[in-house]
Amino acid sequence: MSVGSLTSLTIVDLPVLPPVLPMLAKAVSGVPDPAKYDEQGLSFEPKWDGFRCIVFRDGDEVELASRNTKPLTRYFPELVEAMRAELPERCVLDGEIFVALDSADGRGRLQFEVLQERIHPAASRINLLAEQTPADFVAFDLLALGDESYLERPFAERRAALEEALGHLSADSGRCHLTRTSTDPAVAEEWFHQFEGAGLDGVVAKPLSAPYAPNARTMLKIKHERTADVVLAGYREHKTSTPENPLIGSLLLGLYQDGELQHIGVSASFTAARRAELWHELQPLVVPIEEHPWGRWQEFLVANPGRQPGTQSRWSQGKDLSFTPLRPERVIEVKYDAMEGRRFRHTAHFKRWREDRDPESCGYEQLEQPVRYDLADVLGG
Repeated sequence: MSVGSLTSLTIVDLPVLPPVLPMLAKAVSGVPDPAKYDEQGLSFEPKWDGFRCIVFRDGDEVELASRNTKPLTRYFPELVEAMRAELPERCVLDGEIFVALDSADGRGRLQFEVLQERIHPAASRINLLAEQTPADFVAFDLLALGDESYLERPFAERRAALEEALGHLSADSGRCHLTRTSTDPAVAEEWFHQFEGAGLDGVVAKPLSAPYAPNARTMLKIKHERTADVVLAGYREHKTSTPENPLIGSLLLGLYQDGELQHIGVSASFTAARRAELWHELQPLVVPIEEHPWGRWQEFLVANPGRQPGTQSRWSQGKDLSFTPLRPERVIEVKYDAMEGRRFRHTAHFKRWREDRDPESCGYEQLEQPVRYDLADVLGG
């Protein structure tokens, strides 16, 4: 195996060999009309929020490859063991690795941040987390089975073969699962709203007549998108920033709860010109950390459960997480897709300044709360 990615030198002997770039999706707004995209229609399925993974199994040899073909195998020993027991003897599957934990209400929910902790350099830590927060794998496409490649076959045939090969799996039978599908747009609409409560990311649609097209955006994705007014609390400089050309990398965001400013996430993805403009625009707001609401957190030097800004987590050790504190006087409207606990699940997107908003008025109560839904119901349908 190469250091950077899985290659055909990997010891598996299959009709589809690594590296394989997975098929991708382009974003659309709302559940699409199947007739507009494919004469045979669309197949809808839940959009999982985990690590995309191509599984190569050849007998006892199991290799896991990430979306960018990097090896994931060593990080998930419990999955390798489960795949040997639960998957066909020789197969190549496209799917998602996820971690699900029970919430306070007893319902299972995807936990992306917990999943990220699994990418750790120490084998002892990996083995411990494999026991404490074991991962699962959900399959949603078939690339090869036995001695046959399914890449050129339409998705309708790939799905039928996948159901036959994995039909023995159930929600409580092990760590491997088969995703649900439907050709009914009304069902997809229900899933879009219901399944978010279990931590899922939206809905994916696949043309039934399309072959598997690696690295091509032939699928459609419908994701949740919301807006919130948040407080600008600080910034981190871009990795290419220099004293001669200072650049903003990301903006640190907060919301008030019980009178205290809580860290809710970051906003990034600015052009190079805008990064430079922002740096100069924000300098009048720079304040010593001792005068900032988050000043009391500067004592933390290692991982801490509150995920406070400027501190390390298990999966970010070694990264420079220091930030420049700003007086919390400005409000930004951002787009976000979903929450995980008290934070944005993914990076939020800057929309506009809200000069008309008072920072102290920006609290958690403005955020839409999805209906709670048990992940077991998603897997067991």
